[in-house]
Amino acid sequence: MGIMPHQDIERALEVALSLDIPFWPQLPKVSYFEDMYVQASENFPGVKIDMVNRRIIFDLSHFYEELPSYFEKADDPQTFRLTKEFSLVYHRFLEKDLSHYSAIRGQMISPISLGLKVVDQDQKPIIYHDEVREVLFDFVQKKVNQQYQELREKNPNAFVWVDDPGLELIFTGFSGYNEVQAKGDLDRFLGGLEGSKGIHLCAKPDWDFLLKSKLDILSFDSFNCGAVIINYASLREFFNRGGIISWGIVPTYTELLDQETIDSLIERLESFWEGLSQKGVDRERLLRQSLLAPATCNLMNPDRERTVEKAFEMLKELSKKIREKYGLTMNNER
Repeated sequence: MGIMPHQDIERALEVALSLDIPFWPQLPKVSYFEDMYVQASENFPGVKIDMVNRRIIFDLSHFYEELPSYFEKADDPQTFRLTKEFSLVYHRFLEKDLSHYSAIRGQMISPISLGLKVVDQDQKPIIYHDEVREVLFDFVQKKVNQQYQELREKNPNAFVWVDDPGLELIFTGFSGYNEVQAKGDLDRFLGGLEGSKGIHLCAKPDWDFLLKSKLDILSFDSFNCGAVIINYASLREFFNRGGIISWGIVPTYTELLDQETIDSLIERLESFWEGLSQKGVDRERLLRQSLLAPATCNLMNPDRERTVEKAFEMLKELSKKIREKYGLTMNNER
């Protein structure tokens, strides 16, 4: 989704800007600063970025030392801006004319995933520290809102969703941060976000946990998980209250994409929609509240960006055929 394997910034932007709803790509192969965890860590107290060893270093004692200074700057938007040093790609995106698109999208790693990924000097995830966690959720919330405000200046229908690849970990016995704590923290976090509230993940969490949260948009890997999620009553409730599903339907792994055609992907997608229709979801509402997307990010293909670009091309053709079949138009189409 947001992460792409490209090393050529302009080529990655060209691909992203070819979609109906473009986004700014995260390109970790260009620089470690383009890593989604690193970008979200900019200006967080207690954090240092080790560029040589490609690590995010957090020290709890430094966190408390830097906390007073951080609170002094907590009302300054510059504290939460994604700077050129931490994402040249984002700033190149902002230089483009984005006003003619129906919408544009940004992204930021969620506080849950960031808090589970970054560890202290004792290798303990920082989300386990109550005071750190409280600052972390507020910090990421402000970073998301700052990005939303900047994107909204380029397009009034901008939105920013949070990536949450680590979310499924809280439902295992290996996590010291459980779903009860996470539910309260996540709802407070989402409640303070400006604009549409969205989450993207490729993992397999408890779907009720997400669908019953204060979400407007849920983006997920429907290629692999669609047959499961359509059986949740909470998905019908999500649609009925106006929620939007971004169906990640086009695989980005070479071995999977080579087995698919536009027609086979349409058949798979329509099987999900038919299942929801049979469970009482109005078909017109379902179509109106659906987006189509690649199934996952992918940095692992041996052909580097070739398969990913092919997936994006198939996505555009798939979207065109679905719109023609069901008589749908984009907001910027006449």
